[in-house]
Amino acid sequence: MHRHDLLRAHASAWAAMLQCRPDLADLPLVADWARLERPVIVRRRMACDSADGIPAALPLPPRYGKQRLAFSFASSDGVVTLPPVPLREAARAAPLEWHALIDSMLELGDASGIEPRVFGGLLWQHATALPYLSPESDLDLLWSVSDEQAATSLAAELLRLEQNGPVRLDGELTLPDGAAVNWRELSRGSSHLLVKTMHGVEIRARTELFRPSESLS
Repeated sequence: MHRHDLLRAHASAWAAMLQCRPDLADLPLVADWARLERPVIVRRRMACDSADGIPAALPLPPRYGKQRLAFSFASSDGVVTLPPVPLREAARAAPLEWHALIDSMLELGDASGIEPRVFGGLLWQHATALPYLSPESDLDLLWSVSDEQAATSLAAELLRLEQNGPVRLDGELTLPDGAAVNWRELSRGSSHLLVKTMHGVEIRARTELFRPSESLS
């Protein structure tokens, strides 16, 4: 599994998780989260996570204090991996003033052959029908890239489209090994970049971002 992968927990797995994390049980919305078939998201591992567990998280809507809850499932039993959510599918949950920019993102995806996927507030508002977006929200997108030329071209086009848009664009470029780099940072042309993996963060030379790897991060 990689960061941003979506999961759905069966009621038994959710109940077992809450037994280990009773501090979460009384928080708003949490007790019924799995019963309502709302997803959770895979996060980076922390030192306290077991090697065979599945680290996950969910953010509560802003009206509940923007709490991001981190927890783990003991195993993959009772946890189902969900497909990523494309921007095209989630667009209906976006504010009307975002739609023209979203159309431009979809056109960019068609032209580049890279379908944008959502995470952040738009993902959660689409997946749960709860109010996650506000006037201060970003449009968070994931783009899977396979080479530096495609990544550089995509980042430059995102900067151009954002200039006159109604919302700040944010997000990551997913690399071939499953790690990710912020597209805005890549657009600055730095020789070394911060890369996020399932196991933490690391600095990689730009020339190594698309080098084939024998193992996934």
